[in-house]
Amino acid sequence: MPFEAGAVSNPTGNNGKQFKAAVRLAVNRTDGDKTKLAQIAEKLVEMAVAGDMQAIKEVADRTDGKATQPVGGDSDAPLTLAHEIVIRAAYPKHDAGD
Repeated sequence: MPFEAGAVSNPTGNNGKQFKAAVRLAVNRTDGDKTKLAQIAEKLVEMAVAGDMQAIKEVADRTDGKATQPVGGDSDAPLTLAHEIVIRAAYPKHDAGD
């Protein structure tokens, strides 16, 4: 079936759920005494130990959680009252700049 202008790339509408299910099956298959997922995790740790900065970041993100991004304005784009209201609602103990 040729591509037609305006055609939907995923006509079934499953939004990648089939691929997600296939990947989940694949990583949970055992290879010897370990799952593929365990082998992937071990490889990631080995790469981090060897000094691969991206692997180090992934290990840190997966173990400690991703670093939070600070919320705040600057002289070119100061916080407005709306920003302060959102910050105070989301983080009640946070001082939005008082």
